[in-house]
Amino acid sequence: MELKEKLLSSYVAFENGLNVNSDIHDIRTKALQEFEKLGFPTKKLEAWKYTSLNSVLKEDYSLFPDHDIAIELADVKKYFIHDIDSYKIIFIDGKYSSFLSETTHDGMDVCLLSAALSKPKYKPVIENYFNKIAKQDNLTSLNTAFATEGAFIHIPRNVEVEKPIQIINFTTGKEDATMVQPRNLVVAERNAHVQIIERHQSLTDNPVLTNVVTEIFTDTHSTVDYYKIQNDNDNASLVDNTYIEQQSESVCSVHTFSFGGNITRNNLNFYQKGERIDSILKGITIIEGKQHVDHHTLVHHIEPNCESHQDYKGIYGGRSTGVFNGKVIVEKEAQKTNAYQQNNNVLISDKATINAKPQLEIFADDVKCSHGCTIGQLDEQALFYMQQRGIPKKEARALLMYAFANTVLESVKIPEVKKRINKLIANKLGVNIGFDL
Repeated sequence: MELKEKLLSSYVAFENGLNVNSDIHDIRTKALQEFEKLGFPTKKLEAWKYTSLNSVLKEDYSLFPDHDIAIELADVKKYFIHDIDSYKIIFIDGKYSSFLSETTHDGMDVCLLSAALSKPKYKPVIENYFNKIAKQDNLTSLNTAFATEGAFIHIPRNVEVEKPIQIINFTTGKEDATMVQPRNLVVAERNAHVQIIERHQSLTDNPVLTNVVTEIFTDTHSTVDYYKIQNDNDNASLVDNTYIEQQSESVCSVHTFSFGGNITRNNLNFYQKGERIDSILKGITIIEGKQHVDHHTLVHHIEPNCESHQDYKGIYGGRSTGVFNGKVIVEKEAQKTNAYQQNNNVLISDKATINAKPQLEIFADDVKCSHGCTIGQLDEQALFYMQQRGIPKKEARALLMYAFANTVLESVKIPEVKKRINKLIANKLGVNIGFDL
């Protein structure tokens, strides 16, 4: 049975086991109908022209693992940013792990989406925010139809969360192949401030497919810093759909660090619904072998006097493939917009590929917008210069690539995250650099 038919045929039994209100039921049903009509995306769609899921979809995935597996902290501690105090929302094969987690309801809600969907006290937040900005496309609709669990983060007005929140989804490999569909909802009310770190990690050599959807709402004067660390096993594929709605004078930044996995597709969408908004999208990709990473971004400028800043760097080795498809839309009313988009790539193998498509759609006449894309190799003269001063070629190449990525790392606000990313970059480049950028 093909995966689409397997999903459709299992839906009734799936929802019968849930405790959700009628409104959520209607949302699920409509989403399933949309997925049934659209199916999985193919390369015939312009947005998926360079990314095929055929090899991923052929697996016979277990859709709803019903086992309980205990994981020892010592076995997974290395995947945490463990040198900081943080709240933690941890899932194992799609199920919440209370043993590894640290949640709170003290002045804010850092807890589970399943509780928010089923308990009356959360109903106002769910009615106002759940599934309000997520697109009705193929994989987002599929997630909406089957979403049961994920992170629910609600920060009331004037609350600054004192420590970061880590969201980690572990997959154990108890099944021959596993598909999980986490759903996260983040609401930062007026003048709130929160930092979030998200990771999906397979602990198995068995195939894993993760289809995650995250909705983020930033109210007036609020600040959200979101960090995605993607360094999974070669058998794990990820489709990450993130939708962000910003109100006036809010700041939202998303940093995406893609270092591992089989196929990784990042759909990142910003919608500006007020004035003096700042949207920041930055990413570093370092892959090799036959790995494939696709960044698909959208920033929609709707109101005047707003800014957006995109900076994506990619280093590609082996037979790896990178894709960058970035779009900035500036509506007629969005005068005085300042939008910057840059995508720079280095190919360190003759067989690596990058497909880049930066796009601007501008309907206003008083704006400052720019975009650019470069694809090249390391500067041989710079390498020669460094070797002449006693730096071995391998270390010299690594130093150049560190410098290449530094414009992204310098805006990371959590020192421990920057330190972890530095180590991951060094590991990917196969060197030991004795300093932090």
